Amino acid sequence: NEITKEVGTYLKKVGYNPKAVAFVPISGFHGDNMLEPSTNMAWFKGWAVERKEGNASGKTLFEALDSILPPKRATDSALRLPLQDVYKIGGIGTVPVGRVETGILKPGMVVTFAPPMLTTEVKSVEMHHESLTEAAPGDNVGFNVKNVSVKDIKRGNVAGDSKNDPPKGAANFTAQVIVLNHPGEIHAGYAPVLDCHTAHIACKFAELVQKIDRRSGKVMEENPKMVKSNDACIAKLIPSKPMCVESFSQYQPLGRFAVR
Repeated sequence: NEITKEVGTYLKKVGYNPKAVAFVPISGFHGDNMLEPSTNMAWFKGWAVERKEGNASGKTLFEALDSILPPKRATDSALRLPLQDVYKIGGIGTVPVGRVETGILKPGMVVTFAPPMLTTEVKSVEMHHESLTEAAPGDNVGFNVKNVSVKDIKRGNVAGDSKNDPPKGAANFTAQVIVLNHPGEIHAGYAPVLDCHTAHIACKFAELVQKIDRRSGKVMEENPKMVKSNDACIAKLIPSKPMCVESFSQYQPLGRFAVR
């Protein structure tokens, strides 16, 4: 109960409904409550989750995992594929690797890599050493590209369809920031490292535009001098070098970030 209460409080703090999360006591070492209900936890009556898509209940971790609803994938949006790595493979050439976040990737497609804004053709697409006719959101793939050196593109770059809203590097952007835990105050000029999709770039808080209520989004103060733990604000950020970031309403996976 103590763990459920503490973790539940934290989940609520970061925006999740604890009632929609299954809490399952397990022992990986002994296998308790992993696949079969444990005989060593008479006190545990089972887990239950409440959600608008339908409630669920059970006793084991396996059942809890099985009850998770798969997310709706954005196949209708334009292609966005953040690169996790780039390899040079003998006899094949340059092979960028990453997960399709939105849209579809197909062999023969002409793609643009941003921020370097390099355009090239996709020769082939593979997942788990098998050729694909197309890759959809959620697929981790490697794809072979023409006339691009391994030095030209890198982790953090984003591939998109050249003919359909190709990605671009942003010189600055406005974001909603929730401060979960920070030892001091955050003022304009603060320059932490941001993790946005696979990019890892220092960004400066150029301007604190508004302090807002983290739950309702209501404006509490214009041009605040500073923000601290548990505050939320709208801020203008300037990356130290161009960075691919998108509006959350259009491309959710590229519209969120964590500050370290």
